[in-house]
Amino acid sequence: MVHPTGIGRDGPGRREHSLTDIQRHAANDRAPPPVRVATIFDVARRAGVSTKTVSRVLNNEARVAEETLARVRAAVADLDYRPNPNARSLAGRRSYLIGLFYDNPSSNYMADIKGGAIRRCQEKGYHLLTEPCEADDPNLPRLMVGVATRFRLDGLILTPPLVDRQDVLDAVAAAHVPLVRIAPRTDPDRTAHVRMDDQAAARLAADHLADLGHRRLGMILGHPDHGAAELRRHGFLQAAADRGLTLLPQHMVPGDFSFAGGFAAAERLLSLSDRPTAIFAGNDDMAAATVAAANKHGLQVPRDLSVVGFDDSPIAQVIWPPLTTIRQPTMAMAAAAVDLLIGDGEPVRQLGFDLMVRQSTGPVPR
Repeated sequence: MVHPTGIGRDGPGRREHSLTDIQRHAANDRAPPPVRVATIFDVARRAGVSTKTVSRVLNNEARVAEETLARVRAAVADLDYRPNPNARSLAGRRSYLIGLFYDNPSSNYMADIKGGAIRRCQEKGYHLLTEPCEADDPNLPRLMVGVATRFRLDGLILTPPLVDRQDVLDAVAAAHVPLVRIAPRTDPDRTAHVRMDDQAAARLAADHLADLGHRRLGMILGHPDHGAAELRRHGFLQAAADRGLTLLPQHMVPGDFSFAGGFAAAERLLSLSDRPTAIFAGNDDMAAATVAAANKHGLQVPRDLSVVGFDDSPIAQVIWPPLTTIRQPTMAMAAAAVDLLIGDGEPVRQLGFDLMVRQSTGPVPR
């Protein structure tokens, strides 16, 4: 079940109705930035155990091996970890409500994130509260903590680019709200997180195009605020270089992970006199836009132009031709984030990926 309260773009009426009190308190709150304190995730990571095991040790429960007990107690001492008394008093009164905060231009990506989180929440007896928001909102830390406190959330899940805002991480840590990040770029070990190897996946996409004989490669970059965009760029360029290929500066154009941004970028590439014979787009929305731009220019995919996307989101198989793309386990990553929040698993998970070869790629044109 999804309970939107609408911090972001869902309409002014909904925002005013749900967050008036929080915004008023936030506006009156001019406290200095919170000091970074150790969290239960820090202790779990230092001791090499799950947060559930740390909780058992802190609550003096049985069924903990002596060696594990010693490691956890040493980690608590080293980090000077102090459990929040209020949080511990509420430990038996869970709300069974998890918050998902996001600001992502790709509706297809977010559909998978929400779907994976909702499904796992239903399986575990939890509910999901989704909060669209503005990634550059200066009040976001206070608003986020306000929502978590008001609804007594059992934890928060953040997606890119929110995952890399240090002021948000500081505020959530100071409020002792459990947090899991999906695909963080900066300071990844600071919190529990779920990720995949974006760099290796992009290398696989470049190798696929090189194996088809393509030498004039193009690339539509992702949003610069998303850590995955830089990893994908680096992996693609590295693989191309390993195959003796060099991407010309005019063959690398910026995108923003949206269909509109991808279409504008593809227009630039396809208008060049030395246009690429193959284009790797940073996500499926932009890859689908590239196919549309090729049709506008009278080019047939893949006879005249090969296109590779990233994500394997729903749009990859509903356009023609279906996209060759990297299958990112987006739904599984969201489900894993829920598992980590409720103490089921280790604080860091890296999931695998696959190259899905479909009809949008073919041999280099003669």
